[in-house]
Amino acid sequence: MTFDPTFLSNFTLVLTGFSGAFIAALWVALVVWTYRDIKSRARDRLVHILAAALVALLSLPGVLVYLILRPQRTLEDEYQKTLEEEALLQAIEDQAVCPGCERRIKDNWLVCPNCQTKLKKPCHQCGKLMDLPWNICPYCGAPVQGMRKENVTMEEALQGPPLKQETGQQKKKKRRERSGEPAHED
Repeated sequence: MTFDPTFLSNFTLVLTGFSGAFIAALWVALVVWTYRDIKSRARDRLVHILAAALVALLSLPGVLVYLILRPQRTLEDEYQKTLEEEALLQAIEDQAVCPGCERRIKDNWLVCPNCQTKLKKPCHQCGKLMDLPWNICPYCGAPVQGMRKENVTMEEALQGPPLKQETGQQKKKKRRERSGEPAHED
């Protein structure tokens, strides 16, 4: 079997052409990948250009240098981490603190155990805890004792709460007692 030198020469030329095309495509792919990767990790345009130029000039060694120098987290990862931190801080800030000593308290405490500041008041009707500024119980709707009443005249306010209505016989009995007459059964 004889080898044709032109066939071998043509085969080598085609193989070299495909290898060159593959290396060129790999080089372009590395530059594009580097640009996209650094774009997801940094906001600075100059850093985007420098990273892509590093890989464009040095090819595979440039990719290795880029992988060593690139930021660890993407911008999305940093954003998610920031959101988590803010959520944790919000949870810490949402915990109730005593207005007197600013120590943490629980929602169901009437008085701060550290400084004895009054924190809540119980409803006189249902007994559930209410915030101090509330004038009406949100659980049973009972107004707080001593609260100002709307649409009340001065005389009604001075009289106090209405008394039970007396029957006619009770009124007669009281009149007799005042006048000194003996009480007799009707």
